[in-house]
Amino acid sequence: LMPSDITGTNIFNVATSSFSLRQGPIFTDILLADEINRTPPKTQAALLEAMEERQVTIDGEAHSLSPIFTVLATENPIEYEGTYPLPEAQLDRFLVKILLDYPEEEHERQVVANWDAGFNSRRLDQVDIQPLAEPDAVSRCRREVSTTRMEPGVQHYAVDIVRRTRAHPFVHYGASPRASVALLLCSKALAAIRGREFATPDDVRDIARPVLRHRLALRAEAELDGATPDAVISDILRSAEVPR
Repeated sequence: LMPSDITGTNIFNVATSSFSLRQGPIFTDILLADEINRTPPKTQAALLEAMEERQVTIDGEAHSLSPIFTVLATENPIEYEGTYPLPEAQLDRFLVKILLDYPEEEHERQVVANWDAGFNSRRLDQVDIQPLAEPDAVSRCRREVSTTRMEPGVQHYAVDIVRRTRAHPFVHYGASPRASVALLLCSKALAAIRGREFATPDDVRDIARPVLRHRLALRAEAELDGATPDAVISDILRSAEVPR
């Protein structure tokens, strides 16, 4: 897989003696990068500009992407053979990292029952799948989040949490200022989901782990002792002063 396979390439048209852009899969609303850590670094780098600026540059010409362009990526944290670690610059561009554990027993039983009945991932036509939202609805939700308030004291609390990741003894390098902005946005989004027009310290605390866990690099000796990013974040949340 080459970078041009994602972004697209200019194709020469013999009939018109001109080049035309053949758009790659990155020209979409939601890009799913399945097992992204199996992609070589050069190909991963093709996403950097798109994730930060919502545009791609092909042969020196910038092309705008969808206003709601979003990258969803998966990775298998257990397998290491044939995988490439994501560079820090790319990790920092992901807003959150969600951990998926084994399903509950009830859900796993349902998977087995469905499979035994003949349904699997190749038979999605058997399921009545309906879209949850239209693109315009996503834009409206973003505008709603932008109007959610966060008082200066809560802003300072969010920044303090991020800055403490850089001084923690278990951390080799901590979260960047981009993480402070991400924590602000996600806290406001969580407040809006909870039906409030303002964010509270509880919103910041509740969303801190998903926002920060992929932005921390732990020291080797700390990892050998069993430390995890989530444990470090929990330690920071216990020590950070909560605004009144």
